Amino acid sequence: MTLKLPMDQTAIKTIIPHRDPFLLVDRITELDAHRVVGWKLVRPEEPYLAGHFPGNPIMPGVLMLEALAQTMGVMVLVRPEHRGKLGYFASMNNVRFRELVRPGDELRMEVTYIKEKTKFYIAQGRATVNDKLACEAELMLFMAQ
Repeated sequence: MTLKLPMDQTAIKTIIPHRDPFLLVDRITELDAHRVVGWKLVRPEEPYLAGHFPGNPIMPGVLMLEALAQTMGVMVLVRPEHRGKLGYFASMNNVRFRELVRPGDELRMEVTYIKEKTKFYIAQGRATVNDKLACEAELMLFMAQ
């Protein structure tokens, strides 16, 4: 498989199984074996914004974590030995939320490989908006099959 950057959602869907409305990565602009950068534009019509919170919509922190995990999934599942497999979000540690993410914001998600153990991959994720840290966490992905 030849990868062309930037990757749009069509290309991302060939790597990870997520689909609308739960695909939370719009594009990948940087990718190698140890680092990936993904982007998510928070659109005003996102279904979760209607209830989180009416009159003061913000992207839920758990969805920022999911977006980071999906970005990590691209980095791991693009490897030839993992093509066609599923990766499951296994854990998150040292989670910190720093900035609110609002409609119209573009979330930049950078995930850096730390290590792997058997079927587990561990990475550090950072999500920023306008160069301000919105969320950070250590993420673990479990490789099925």
